[in-house]
Amino acid sequence: MGKLHPCYWVFIRFMLLSLIYQSPKTVTKVSIILVDDHQIMLDGMKALLLNNSQFEVVAQTTNPNDAIQLIKDHNAQLLITDINMKELSGIELCKQAKAQFPSIKVLALSMFGDKETITQMLEAGVDGYLLKNTGTDELISALTKLMSGQVFFSNDVTLEMLKTITQPKLVQTETINLTPREVEIVTLISTELNNAQIGEKLFISERTVETHRKNIFRKTNTKSVAGLIKYAIDKKII
Repeated sequence: MGKLHPCYWVFIRFMLLSLIYQSPKTVTKVSIILVDDHQIMLDGMKALLLNNSQFEVVAQTTNPNDAIQLIKDHNAQLLITDINMKELSGIELCKQAKAQFPSIKVLALSMFGDKETITQMLEAGVDGYLLKNTGTDELISALTKLMSGQVFFSNDVTLEMLKTITQPKLVQTETINLTPREVEIVTLISTELNNAQIGEKLFISERTVETHRKNIFRKTNTKSVAGLIKYAIDKKII
């Protein structure tokens, strides 16, 4: 068998290198649905997320009644919604979205950071709450935390929530039916630690933490971390 022409060796070398250094697979972005009854707000929010490597706006609407169908059509992972809308409030939309798509993350955006509105959104199961004066960095930080299983509230919203601790309250008639260990875990959950990190701090297994966590949600009749934090604040656990 004769020797291969040098051109063939160059071709073979090129093919081998292309296999070794082939381009990495495209990372799937988190799909987002935007809902606001003001088109200018939708355009602004979409502009903030344009060309982001982690998140992609797959659909938007000024009619909140269309949001549930859009979530279904696009298999969306995250819903960003205004709260005060004429057709359907963000509070009711959050309830519907959580009921039909339990795994979806919901971020509320509002011009208002009053205690009553925050409380209603927490009860609806919202995962995060930002005021509309937020910037790109805070928005991306919020979305990243939500998709990692954490909650996120802007500084102004957090301060409003904390006021409920310092303001005088009526004596709670309901007994807090949590063990000391469960109270410890609730406190650590509120600091955004995951099960593994909580286990390390308390010198217990991650599975034990998960068992405590399930019992805590059952005893407090809450369904989300945001709801649990609201409960803990109301009962002065944290």
